[in-house]
Amino acid sequence: MTVFYWILMSLFILSCLVLIVSILMQSAKTAGLSGSIGGGAQQLFGKQKGRSLDSLFNKITKIAAIVFIITAVALLLVQKYIV
Repeated sequence: MTVFYWILMSLFILSCLVLIVSILMQSAKTAGLSGSIGGGAQQLFGKQKGRSLDSLFNKITKIAAIVFIITAVALLLVQKYIV
């Protein structure tokens, strides 16, 4: 196996762990019409969403998901053509 494969595999595992932790650390979203009405009022009168911890975990989750998908495809291509 090549060194490139092991680097991709370690990046893949790291992105898996970051995804798991960031999803578990996010607060639960309320469902339904009452949750959307209450959530809108909270955004107007509460603290800013852009600076909250939930926003940070949301961004981390998006980045980790993108890295996860890219490394999964790259590992597939490496395994199919190089190894």
